Amino acid sequence: LQGPRYISPAPRGGFVVSEECGDVKVFMSSHKLLSSLSSKYGHQFGNPAGVCVDTDGSILVADEQRRTVHLFPEHGAPICLVSTGLQRPAGMACSSSGHLFVADTVENCVKVFK
Repeated sequence: LQGPRYISPAPRGGFVVSEECGDVKVFMSSHKLLSSLSSKYGHQFGNPAGVCVDTDGSILVADEQRRTVHLFPEHGAPICLVSTGLQRPAGMACSSSGHLFVADTVENCVKVFK
């Protein structure tokens, strides 16, 4: 890993890790690298920060530099979920009821999205 930042458990015992100014890596429960989101989706991150996995197994990534949150489904293209209203997204969490919590370090608050 190149400057690991945030980590989240993933389905089937694996985990997801964001790297400083780099990529987001997905690991299996055996701790072996399964994929890189940049390679798998052809997506360029500015500075990936917070990561979480929703109830469907999709990976969500906050991009600190681009001020966005993208959803990476298991199959299909990435979807930009949040493109405005974030100054510096950092840590994130997904709830089982479909809410997304994003810590915004510039505004010193947690923003909630449905």
